[in-house]
This record gives sequence, structure tokens and C-alpha cells, in this order.
Amino acid sequence: MAANLDGQLVVAISSRALFDFEEENQLFEAGDDRAYMALQESRLDLPAKPGVAFSLVNKLLAFNTPEQPPQVEIVVLSRNDPVSGMRVFRSAAHYGLGIQRGVFTRGESPWRYLRPLKAQLFLSTNEADVRSALAAGVAAARVLPLSARASAEHPFELRIAFDGDAVLFSDEAEQVFQRDGLSAFQSHETTHANTPLAAGPFKPVLQALQRLQQSPGGPMRVRTALVTARSAPAHERAIRTLMNWQIEVDEAMFLGGLAKGEFLREFEPDFFFDDQAGHIANAAAHVPAGHVASGISNR
Repeated sequence: MAANLDGQLVVAISSRALFDFEEENQLFEAGDDRAYMALQESRLDLPAKPGVAFSLVNKLLAFNTPEQPPQVEIVVLSRNDPVSGMRVFRSAAHYGLGIQRGVFTRGESPWRYLRPLKAQLFLSTNEADVRSALAAGVAAARVLPLSARASAEHPFELRIAFDGDAVLFSDEAEQVFQRDGLSAFQSHETTHANTPLAAGPFKPVLQALQRLQQSPGGPMRVRTALVTARSAPAHERAIRTLMNWQIEVDEAMFLGGLAKGEFLREFEPDFFFDDQAGHIANAAAHVPAGHVASGISNR
């Protein structure tokens, strides 16, 4: 019988999001494909340093225990060549990461393989690949490789923070804000407080995290946060939407336009997702961050 990934949270990740390949990437970006491959081959026995999303992947895999079927599958989905892929797998083995599957496309966009993988999340440093994944209905974020690394203070707790509009929720309210301004936005959200927002691209990810939280056994726990520029009275629709979805978050920050970075620094997430490039730039100085190129702000 063929293997399958049914019932698992499948996360596809590029090699550069998982490991620090910034030095090697300079050759790749220069278009010197052969020199890049030769450098990676010469470093096969040198484990790559952890990248921005390493902590996220490491903790997700820790939910897999010998006592129960696997709950999480991490697949490397990379524009790297197969030779460089050997270094990726060797580096993963060095750190004890249970990664067995990978697709390496040598410069071609790999996003189309998300569908046969049934991936619920794609993390990549390539913006075009992220946009293609989002257009195909897969939650995706462009990882900023120079983001701060995750805190080591919570080894048995996976912490993830999400923006609301255009990430967890649709961009319906954001469209009102950008078209008509803050006052109209607040009025619209107050009027529609009892009407749940439509789902954004990351709703399935939050649902999958809640299933992990509720799964029996193992030392790992999940802690989630909603970190949004909304403020009262627009907060109520966001909360009621989550209630309607029967999804809980542990913390909610309604910041009314305050910069998010320092609040995220205190929450210490393994990753933060936001659709606004300015918010991501502010956050990346403090925590691992990824840009979700969805909604009206990214058209």
C-alpha cells in the first residue's frame, strides 16, 4: 500500500527558510549555478546553521511521539538542486529533525508540488513562490532570512502569533479601511459585530494547531496569539468570529496601530505571520517573521 500523509499537519519549507544558507545564496543569486552546487557539495559534512524557521520546525516535529501515529510531516520543498539537497538532509539529521521527504527543483518554482503533498502551510524566502501558493489556496508566507531567531525559553511550547485581517480572516474589513478610513472601518465592524468574518488563508493552520493542542500524550503544548492593529470597538467581531469557528487563541492583542514588534518580543513566538510589510519589518527585529502576501494591501 502506498504511503500517505492523511490526517497530518503537512508543512512544506524551503531549505533557506529552514537553514542559514545566506552565504551560499550569494552565488545562487549571482546566477552561478555550478559554483553554488560545488560549494554545497564541498560542505556536505558541514551542518548548516539553523535558519529563521528552524525553531518552528523543530517544535512541530516534537509533537510526533513513538506512542502514536505521526501528527506532523515536514517536507523540504526547494529550488535547490539534488546535490545541495543532500546537504539539507544531512543537516536535518545532524540536528535530529525527522525530515524524510524533499523535492528539489534546481531553480524552477516548486510550489506546484504543494497539491500532491496536501500541504497546509508553505514557508519560503521566494516571494513569487509564496504568492503562487496563496493563489492556489495554500497558506504561505515569505520568510525574512535576516529575522531575529526564536527564543529558547519555551522548549516544550510551540508559540505562534497571527495577524487577523487578510491572515486569519478575509480582507473584507481591511478593504473598508483602505477605501473609507478608520471611522468607516470602526462603524462597519460595530454594525457587523455578530456577523462572522470569512476565513483568511491561515484559518486551516490555526485549526490544525488547535488539534495538536488537544491531542493526547507527549510533552509539547501550543500557545497562540492574535496580534492585530484593531482596537475597540472593532475587537468584538474578531473575537466573535473565532468563537463561531470554535477556535480558541490564548492571547489577543488589540493594538490600535501601535508597532507590534515589542509586544511580539514579550510573547516570544517561534513565528509571526502578518500581511503588512511594515508590520513584518518591525517584527523581524525581534522575532522570526513571515510576510503573507494576501489581501488588498498586497495587490
